[in-house]
Amino acid sequence: MAELLTWLFGQYADYSTTFIVLELIAVVFGVASVLLASRTNILVFPIGLISTAIFVYLLWKWQLFGDMFINAYYTVMSLYGWINWSKNKKNQPIETHESNNVRIEHLHAGDVPILSALAIATMSFVALIYYFRPVINNGFSFDGAVLGVHLFTWVDYTDMLTTALFLMAMWLMARRKIEHWILWIIADAISVPLYFYKGFTFTALQYVVFTLIAIWAYYEWQRRYRVQPRAAYA
Repeated sequence: MAELLTWLFGQYADYSTTFIVLELIAVVFGVASVLLASRTNILVFPIGLISTAIFVYLLWKWQLFGDMFINAYYTVMSLYGWINWSKNKKNQPIETHESNNVRIEHLHAGDVPILSALAIATMSFVALIYYFRPVINNGFSFDGAVLGVHLFTWVDYTDMLTTALFLMAMWLMARRKIEHWILWIIADAISVPLYFYKGFTFTALQYVVFTLIAIWAYYEWQRRYRVQPRAAYA
């Protein structure tokens, strides 16, 4: 048991108490935001903003720039989603209002080109960050820095994939599309071993919870879609 605990949490011996507390706070607010999203509760966005803002800071300090970019994007998209969900809720007739609910939609063919462009742009951007990682880690100096795709690891390629999946999921979530949960399930499941490998046990455990919630939420959103009025609102 002692060996298992050391393997899971040993890396935290080198972390400051502030970093550990901040990671735990970000994890708690992150889980809370996913639970709120599963209930189509608009508070998902302000609660999620707290989590993503903390992770942007921590990931910058840990030099995990791909992950940092994900959370910076989450922050921007949370603001967009907050506005979009609020407008949609106001556009519903009084009799269809539930206390915190907004209208759910399915993915449309017109969403696919945007998703494809977002995926390509995201993977290219993250690849560019990792290509210049030696320069970034060298204090943004090219002196002695060695660049090349041959320096990429399987973690980098996996990070590119999960970043694209997360960003597409966040965009679909802001647009109230049921299918965003499928992308969350895939990306969350991949992130569990990835974050364990990176040494962030609390964050990895968060993604275990995220995966389970996302599976349940996908079916919950399907149920909500079936029972909501069929009238369409933008």
